[in-house]
Amino acid sequence: MKFSENWLRYWINPELSSLELAHALTMAGLEVEALESVAPVFSNVIVAEVLEVIKHPNADRLSLCQVNVGEAAPLTIVCGAPNVAVGMKVPCARIGAVLPGDFVIKQAKVRNVDSSGMLCSASELGLAEDSQGLWLLPEDAPVGGGLREYLELDDMLFTLKLTPNRSDCLSMVGVAREVAAITGGTLNALKIDPVLSSLTETLAVNIDAPEACRLYCGRIVRSVNSAAATPLWMMRRLERGGLRSINAVVDITNYVMLELGQPLHAYDLAKLAGGIIVRYARADEELALLNGQNVMLQDDMLVVADDTRLLALAGIMGGAASSVETATRDVFLESAFFVPDVIVGKARRLTISTDSSYRFERGVDFTATRMALERATQLLLEICGGQAGVISEVHGKLPARDTIMLRTSRVKRVLGIMLDTAQITALLQRLQFKFEQQGDDFHVTPPSYRFDLSLEVDLIEEIARIAGYDNIPAQPPQTAVMMVPQTETLRSVSCMRQLMVARDYQETISYAFLDAEVERDLCANTTPVTLKNPISSQLAVMRSSLLGGLIGALRINFARKQSRVRLFETGVCFTGGSHAQRERFAGLCYGTQLPEQWGVAVRSVDFYDVKADVEALFAPVLLSFLASPHPASHPGRSAQILLHGQVVGWIGELHPKWLQQYGISQAVVWFEVELDALISADVPHAIDISKFPPVRRDIAVVVDESVTVQSLLDAMLGSNTSYVAEFALFDLYRGKGVGDGKKSLAFRVLLQDTQKTLIDSEIELSIARLTAVLQQHGAQVRI
Repeated sequence: MKFSENWLRYWINPELSSLELAHALTMAGLEVEALESVAPVFSNVIVAEVLEVIKHPNADRLSLCQVNVGEAAPLTIVCGAPNVAVGMKVPCARIGAVLPGDFVIKQAKVRNVDSSGMLCSASELGLAEDSQGLWLLPEDAPVGGGLREYLELDDMLFTLKLTPNRSDCLSMVGVAREVAAITGGTLNALKIDPVLSSLTETLAVNIDAPEACRLYCGRIVRSVNSAAATPLWMMRRLERGGLRSINAVVDITNYVMLELGQPLHAYDLAKLAGGIIVRYARADEELALLNGQNVMLQDDMLVVADDTRLLALAGIMGGAASSVETATRDVFLESAFFVPDVIVGKARRLTISTDSSYRFERGVDFTATRMALERATQLLLEICGGQAGVISEVHGKLPARDTIMLRTSRVKRVLGIMLDTAQITALLQRLQFKFEQQGDDFHVTPPSYRFDLSLEVDLIEEIARIAGYDNIPAQPPQTAVMMVPQTETLRSVSCMRQLMVARDYQETISYAFLDAEVERDLCANTTPVTLKNPISSQLAVMRSSLLGGLIGALRINFARKQSRVRLFETGVCFTGGSHAQRERFAGLCYGTQLPEQWGVAVRSVDFYDVKADVEALFAPVLLSFLASPHPASHPGRSAQILLHGQVVGWIGELHPKWLQQYGISQAVVWFEVELDALISADVPHAIDISKFPPVRRDIAVVVDESVTVQSLLDAMLGSNTSYVAEFALFDLYRGKGVGDGKKSLAFRVLLQDTQKTLIDSEIELSIARLTAVLQQHGAQVRI
């Protein structure tokens, strides 16, 4: 919200300087993002009238001017501007004037002719970047008067960085209300009397979407002079509010929007056919907007139409076909309350942004809808003339303003300071809140322009703001110190992060939403959780996996010539129609296994490197892996991660088609596990350490290619064979002597007892037991 300080002080004039006022607003939660002067510093510049212009006797491109500066005798000034002419009023820098850049005007001779000042352009006064000649002032500019006073150049521009909940401060009346509450000053309320109607004519209004348009007011105004000049004071306030002047009718609607916060729209009555209809657009309806953009509408977009065509995109922008022009004689003024949920996101979807949509998305004061129409009519009749008709009003169920209970004891407990009922009463009155007091409790009814107030804590925040955050003392917190129990069955996420960093990974944090196409490609998810109001079309759905964000981070690194990337992320994923949320831990590797160095041969990272990282994450708990296809992974190079027989994640190499689609040149290996499974841990149990030497035996078997090593390991583990301390696969062979469709596996078995040294009979019995288990699973022992 940008506004002129002079305009604000018309509403309320606190005894604060510009800087003090800016600080007060900021400390009350309305951050002043910028405070700047309307014009650079210059002095002794007045309004002058050119009385005579003759050619300079000694220069072809210079003129000799007689200039009226409001004194008895005119001044002679040499001027080189090409547009100087008799009768024009222009800025004149007198002798001794100081212009921007510390340029001092002195008595001078220009080609042997005395010049007693300087006629100025806007650029010479620092009010424009470039100008082609003298700055032509309005005909009613007072000759001899100071230019700064006439144009109110000793003004400051405030720019507020408002939070989305403070839509009430998107107007001068809203900001003035806040200043009055903050400073305790008196607000000069704008008096808006209903306009006496001289016409009985009305335009029929039909609301086909009453849940979206809760209030619609409109009126006909005939015999309007649309070519009338917008008053200088209004143009000045519009310009300093960030809006440009278009024509008198449009300027009036924009002015009322800045003044009262209620967007309005004016239609050329002659271009309307029949009555006004507020409805939802039909699929693929097209509308040419005022900005020259043709948009295809969707069926969730609210429009204003007549009996034959669309007139406007409700709450956002009017259509070009019904726009007001300088030749317009009759207008139809519209002022409506559109429900924020219906307007929000539609302008962004169409890649447009307007002051109206900005306000309607956040909510406007529905009690000001009719008042704004009366104010606009009043200004229209004053500036453009005409005859006003009666107001057509259609209204439905307006938002309820439920009473909120505010407890004095709760105020003290939340703010930490003691405010009695008299002080709270005074603060609520400064905020202009309606309330009833019952003992130490207050029943407060929020005003219609404060959509953000619905809970008791909201009111407590308002009390803190107006009482002053600076007046709340900073006290050390007081709490009971106690040891927090820590269970051994849970590991912290921080420890997991540290472990990954120790294994040469870097953490990344990505958005929880991504492109629907990425979700479909990598997760085969055709029904993701969609967003109603995405920040962009590429971030339209909620992620069901962390892989999409990791791939995005990898592509950014790859585009910046990073040849080795190892990333991990922890985050929430969203699945199912019930929008279930699950936290997951994921990582990926790209490039070489180790940084380039002289002592190790260069080798690309592979499936088993990442598998080792996953096993290190879960250590000392043992995992198992089951080969299984995944939509994101290379066929035959992906597996489910199993913990105690339950699937807790996936590991795999990214599918070649996704590598090609996302512009990645080398293999990418990734994993993703459930965070709950990762941070849970078994309570460790101590076992006796044997003092006796272990015995090693090797078992070599031949099995079919279809038999997995994991199934054999699980079978041996489940046999509970005596004295077996450890076993593992140490060799895999395919080729001569084994046979087609076969593979040779060699297992290392360590046997040990804690009570004695094993004898050969005990060892052979255990090995025989393991051999029998392997044979039961189709293995043949190699001799």
